[in-house]
Amino acid sequence: MSQIIDTRLLILGGGPGGYVAAIRAGQLGIPTVLVEGATPGGTCLNIGCIPSKALIHAAEEFARVAACAAGTSPLGIGVSSPTLDIGRTVAWKDGIVRRLTGGVAALLKKHGVRVVKGWGQVVDGKTVDVPGAGEGGDSLRIRCEHLLLATGSVPVELPFLKFGGKVVSSTEALSPAELPKKLVVVGGGYIGLELGTAYRKLGCEVTVVEAQDRILPAYDAELTAPVAKHLKALGVETLVGHSVLGLSGSGALRVRTPDGAERAIEADRILVAVGRKPKTEGFNLESLRLDTAGRAVRIDDQCRTSMRNVWAIGDVAGEPMLAHRAMAQGEMVAEIVSGKTRRFQPAAMPAVCFTDPEIVTVGLSPDEARAAGHAVKVALFPFAANGRAMTLESADGFVRVVAREGDHRILGWQAVGAQVSELSIAFVQSIEMGATLEDIAATIHPHPTLGEAVQEAALRALGHALHI
Repeated sequence: MSQIIDTRLLILGGGPGGYVAAIRAGQLGIPTVLVEGATPGGTCLNIGCIPSKALIHAAEEFARVAACAAGTSPLGIGVSSPTLDIGRTVAWKDGIVRRLTGGVAALLKKHGVRVVKGWGQVVDGKTVDVPGAGEGGDSLRIRCEHLLLATGSVPVELPFLKFGGKVVSSTEALSPAELPKKLVVVGGGYIGLELGTAYRKLGCEVTVVEAQDRILPAYDAELTAPVAKHLKALGVETLVGHSVLGLSGSGALRVRTPDGAERAIEADRILVAVGRKPKTEGFNLESLRLDTAGRAVRIDDQCRTSMRNVWAIGDVAGEPMLAHRAMAQGEMVAEIVSGKTRRFQPAAMPAVCFTDPEIVTVGLSPDEARAAGHAVKVALFPFAANGRAMTLESADGFVRVVAREGDHRILGWQAVGAQVSELSIAFVQSIEMGATLEDIAATIHPHPTLGEAVQEAALRALGHALHI
C-alpha cells in the first residue's frame, strides 16, 4: 500500500535548476518536495561541469610539469621526470564533487525542503509515485499543487556506436580507472574538445573526428582558429569532414573521409560526445501529453508548459543547455508560485567553452547582429598587446565587441584566450544594463589585467585604442 504525502510544490530532478528552485521556494515559505534518484547536484555537479573542470585543471598542471621536465619551459624551470597517479587525480576530483553536493544537501535541509530519494513516475499533473521511497520500502505517492520538471538531459547515443566496452560517454571519461594509450573522440564540439584536450595533456594520443568541416561548428571561424592552433601544437589529430560508420570487427572506428573513402582508426577507448538531449523518457512524462518542441518540453517565458501548474526548466526544456540558465529559471518559477510576477527575458545568455584557450560568447555575434537587421561596429583587441596575457604565457586570442552603429549600444561580446571565462560577467552585465561603447571606454580598468582588453576593444570600436 502506498504512503501518501501532500505538498504545494513538487520538483522532479535535483540538478542546478531543481535544487535552486527548491532552495528559493523554501526561502519563500512554500512547502516543497524534491525527488532525486541520485546525489543532489545533477549532471553539472556530479558528472559534468564541475568534475570536467577539475580534470582539465589537473591535466593543465601535469602538462606544465611535463614541459619543465622536457626542458621546454620558457620560464627556465626544470624538474625530474613527472609521474601521474590517475587514481589520486580522480579521488581529488571526486572530493570536490562530494563537498559541493554535500553543501547542496545542507542548504536544502536548512530551508525546509523535503528530499525524497528515488526515481519518480508521473501519474498525472498533480501526482507522482516514487517506488521504494515509502515506509518499509513501499511506494510513496506525492500529491502537489504545482509540478516542476527539472529532469535535465542525457548524452546522445549513436545507434551504430552504442555505449559499452571501449565506447564511453563523458560520464565514464571523467572517472577513468586507467588512461588509454589512444583515445578517439567522436564529436568536435565543446564536450569532446574539453575532454580530448585534457586527455592529451595527461599523455594520451588523441584523435578528434568531426562530421562538419571544422571543429566547434557552433562558433564562428575567427573564434575557433586559436583553439585549432593549440590542438595542433598539442599533437591532437583533428579529422574534420569525417563521418562515423561504426566499429570494425577488430574494434577499430570506421569513418568515411571527405573524398568518400573508408578508413579504420585504432583506439583503446572511444569517447562519443555528439551532444545531449532532454531527459523526457523513463518517468511516464508522455502521459501528460505536453506540447513539445522537438525532443524538449515546450515552455513560455514563465516556464509554463501546456498543462496548468506544470512547469519545466533547464535542459528538459531545450537549448541552450546551460546550468546557469536552469538556475535562473528555477529561481523564477519558485517566485511565481509564491505569487510574484516574473518573466524569463534575459537580455543576454553567457556561454563558455573550456577548451585551450577558452571561448566566451555573450549576446550577438557580428553575423547574427547583421542578420537581425543591425548596422554594426565591430572591433577586436588581441591579447598579444595585453601585458597580463603575456605574463600568463598565453597571448593568443582576443576580445571582440559588437555594437549598433547608430547609438553605440553594445549587442554582443566574444573572446578567446586564457582565463577569458572570468570576463563573461563583465560582458553580460554591460548588455543587461544597456551599456554603450563610451560607457565601457570611460570605465577605468585595473592594470595589469586581462580585463583591459575589454576596454581596449571598446576604444578601438570608437577609433582610438591606446595600445594597438
